Amino acid sequence: MTVDHTGRPAATVPGYDVVVAGGGPAGAAAALALGRAGRTVLLADAATGPPPVGEALPAAARVLLRDLGAQDVLDERHHLPCFANLSAWGSDDLAAQDSVLDPHGHGWHLDRGRFDRELRERARLLGTDVAEQTAARPAGRSGDGTWTVELRGPRERRAVRCRWLVDATGRRAGPATTAGARRVVHDRLVALCLILPPSTTPTADASTLVEASPDGWWYTALLPAGHRLLARYTDADLPGARTGGTGLLTGLGRTRHTGARVSAHPWPATAVRRAPAHTVRLDTVHGDGWVAAGDAAAAFDPLSSQGILTALYTGMRAGQAVHDHLGGDRNALPGYATELDTITAVHLRNRRTFYGLEHRWPRHAFWQRRRTAGPTEPPDSRPDSRPDPTPPSGVLA
Repeated sequence: MTVDHTGRPAATVPGYDVVVAGGGPAGAAAALALGRAGRTVLLADAATGPPPVGEALPAAARVLLRDLGAQDVLDERHHLPCFANLSAWGSDDLAAQDSVLDPHGHGWHLDRGRFDRELRERARLLGTDVAEQTAARPAGRSGDGTWTVELRGPRERRAVRCRWLVDATGRRAGPATTAGARRVVHDRLVALCLILPPSTTPTADASTLVEASPDGWWYTALLPAGHRLLARYTDADLPGARTGGTGLLTGLGRTRHTGARVSAHPWPATAVRRAPAHTVRLDTVHGDGWVAAGDAAAAFDPLSSQGILTALYTGMRAGQAVHDHLGGDRNALPGYATELDTITAVHLRNRRTFYGLEHRWPRHAFWQRRRTAGPTEPPDSRPDSRPDPTPPSGVLA
């Protein structure tokens, strides 16, 4: 009789085609793609770390959500339309990109918690088993190639079997790196984030604002409940990366546009949250019995505003590739990896171009690094593999 690692007969352990580890947009998109293809799926959402903060979703996401059968997760009752993106980049003057020029319409400022929950609910409606507040950890493989996966949560601890794993666990990519994949880090970017209370004089302006500064750049946007997200981006080894609320307020006073935009909001007493924002990519995004999607596969500089869009796309494509692979297509997973190579190359090219437009502080380390080859990006443009320079997300008082 065959037993699993817990000592139970293998036949008594629930089995799935695929276990998806990670319940964010990438994991939910993978589960939706697999569910629509008729696969049996378990989606495990660990819900660890700080809750996700509102993010911008480009209008093009409508196409992906429609393909996933989840286009109804966006509505103006819970998510705030974004009609323009403003930037002071390469100049003190503001430039505007209006949504009227976008064939897909306006973008969105998301209620991230609701957005993620509703995507998981759409997967559940397709038959996916969703394990909330539950981490999925691969515990070994049997002779027939199936995985035993431990599910650990506050209310349960059990094991399941599956034929394939999707790693959608975010930048740390736990299952993938445990399987031998290496994380290739391109820069040191971090975000200092603060949520400001609603303004006492509500504004109808729901545009995003990006403003370059001597040691990085600022971002601010309204959130659906009237709060405002303020973020300062700099490199982890620069002095500004270790500042708290007082230092953030001092730096804000040196801006031309961002300070004026947030001035109507009370300054909170809460701590500043520090989060990784660097560009990182796995050196391989699939292996024997697993594939990575979303930030676990590739996480990009937030200047691109493509984070959730990329997560949805790579999650969907990873799910489709696993379905095709299980159906006998040996080219499905290599094809997915090639797509990730192309997406990464385009991002790096666009990143160099956009950062290259800012010339006002040529001697400042932040901008010098983005114009010349540095220790994390050699002259031949092949990034070296090294430990992640950013510690786990935390807060600064």
